[in-house]
Amino acid sequence: MITIIDYGVGNLSSIKNMLKRIGVAANITNNLAELEVAEKLILPGVGHFNYGMQQLHKSNLVPILNQRVLQQKVPLLGICLGVQLLTKTSEEGNEPGLGWIDGTTIAFDKAKIGNDKKIPHMGWSDVNSYQQSKLFINMPEDPRFYFVHSYHLQLNNPNNVLVNASYGYEFAAGIEHENILGVQFHPEKSHKFGMKLLENFVLNY
Repeated sequence: MITIIDYGVGNLSSIKNMLKRIGVAANITNNLAELEVAEKLILPGVGHFNYGMQQLHKSNLVPILNQRVLQQKVPLLGICLGVQLLTKTSEEGNEPGLGWIDGTTIAFDKAKIGNDKKIPHMGWSDVNSYQQSKLFINMPEDPRFYFVHSYHLQLNNPNNVLVNASYGYEFAAGIEHENILGVQFHPEKSHKFGMKLLENFVLNY
């Protein structure tokens, strides 16, 4: 059973429906008892960093997530805002992040992306493999994913970066540290490529 964390932010049903299409049962919950027995976790999210962290605290989810992910090493996949919340801080607000990944979330540098590109970065983008990972194995040819974001990760350890995408310059689009994984794009909106990525998460972690 895959558990999708409900903290009032994110495309919860879309992720559940994509998992259903690959034959995987999932539940959407913020119930602490259910989170205590979750086999794998997905932290979705759209919107503002501060609001996301405030919602996690308001839902009293941070202690149980720290326990399950950091201590018990339950695999977790962060999606879009969800992966940004894994970092220590964000330029989007002053709330501390979960701090599970050594890095920060920063705004796109307008000077670097050029005048021909608008923010947010929205639409389909290719990803470039940075290192081998079970999350991206056996992908369909020419993998590309759907992005909607104005901020991106800046990690201190390049070994945590699985794939990069480019929008004026390269940025981390997929990350992994031990049992903690994350993608900046939306696999639930990325058709066969997103379906394969979710399947890899379910089967390989």
